[in-house]
Amino acid sequence: MPGTREGAPAEHGFSRRALLLGGGAVAAGAVVGGGGEAYAQARVREAVARERAQADTANALVTQTFHGVHQSGIEMTPQAHQTLVALDLHDDVDRAALRRMLPIISDDAARLMAGRSALADSEPELAIMPTGLTITVGFGRELIARVDPALVPAWLAEQPRFAIDRLEDAWVGGDLVLQIAADDPLTVAHTRRMLLKDIRPFTTVRWEQAGFRRAWGSQRTGTTQRNLFGQVDGTVNPEPGGDDFRRVVWDGTTEDRNPAWLAGGTGFIVRRFRMLLDKWDLLDREGREEAVGRRLDTGAPLTGTAEYDEPDFDAVTPLGFPVIAEYAHMRRLRSPDTAQRILRRTYNFEQAPRSADELSESGLIFTAFQHDVGTQYVPLQQRMSDLDLLNEWVEHIGMAVFAIPPGCDEGGYVGQTLLEG
Repeated sequence: MPGTREGAPAEHGFSRRALLLGGGAVAAGAVVGGGGEAYAQARVREAVARERAQADTANALVTQTFHGVHQSGIEMTPQAHQTLVALDLHDDVDRAALRRMLPIISDDAARLMAGRSALADSEPELAIMPTGLTITVGFGRELIARVDPALVPAWLAEQPRFAIDRLEDAWVGGDLVLQIAADDPLTVAHTRRMLLKDIRPFTTVRWEQAGFRRAWGSQRTGTTQRNLFGQVDGTVNPEPGGDDFRRVVWDGTTEDRNPAWLAGGTGFIVRRFRMLLDKWDLLDREGREEAVGRRLDTGAPLTGTAEYDEPDFDAVTPLGFPVIAEYAHMRRLRSPDTAQRILRRTYNFEQAPRSADELSESGLIFTAFQHDVGTQYVPLQQRMSDLDLLNEWVEHIGMAVFAIPPGCDEGGYVGQTLLEG
């Protein structure tokens, strides 16, 4: 059921391609002694069985489903760790090459999400604890155009730009994106490596962004995450599994701006925000709450007492000023047009500081799903660009836009509707 993190323990088997696991020495042994391959397979099975027996079944063996109408990793509670990898296609990659590449990605993604080793996986023990692993594949404008320029969604052809953008080339663009998420960073790292090995002949890495949320089990499932400003982040998201979620994320493929091949898919935008935490530290608690429009302790709007209270934008102070100022972040993100809504999926990041004068290089990896980036996300971001006090403590340094194709049936592959539809 959408929106849950529960699943059955992974089923483990041994790949018919396991000869690759043993390397050259095993291959030579098989030729000389005749039993090297079987011996290598037996050792791997024993190792996998030992690792699985030691797993904490509360989360380690939980799996998500790869196949279905929609791709995984969207209509669910986000995991604790995520890595986004954007890639550029080699110049010679055409429709035929994509037809070779995408089934490889899909096959290994299905295996890894089930807790089974990928093709040519020399560390199969790392694959058996998926911890809710999901893999989501997205297409940039160039990838779709190489199939047929007429199939590029209108909102993907219209790359938005905003006055507040201070974009850095290191975090912009991409022909293909992989969203890899799980509750264990080791699972994410291993999955990343397996998928990049698959598509190395076709692509070059353009950028990577790794982020984190609270560790699994540290708070109740469904609790709104906090970003590094200390504020709750994502209170007004649509609930997975309902009609509201469908309208925000999945609907719209029959409209002029979305081609038929995208039915069951959605739009995806990635923005990278550098948080100026050293500067934020100079602001008192009252100023921080005023900039956002919410209380730090409860996440409630300044006109309420609980996180999910509806804000009263008409409320004024005794002096006649709005309680939630026009420049407050939450007010800028609210629109009287109910169609201007998105699904937020955010992760924090922290790296080594850029200079000795800073404590850290920190920020937010903001991603949003919506069936039409142009009519749902862009107006919200434009209002932030026009007037949002939080911009005093945020630098907008990265942006990329992708189409997320629908899911696939067993035996099929992600992108099949684009290439064969």
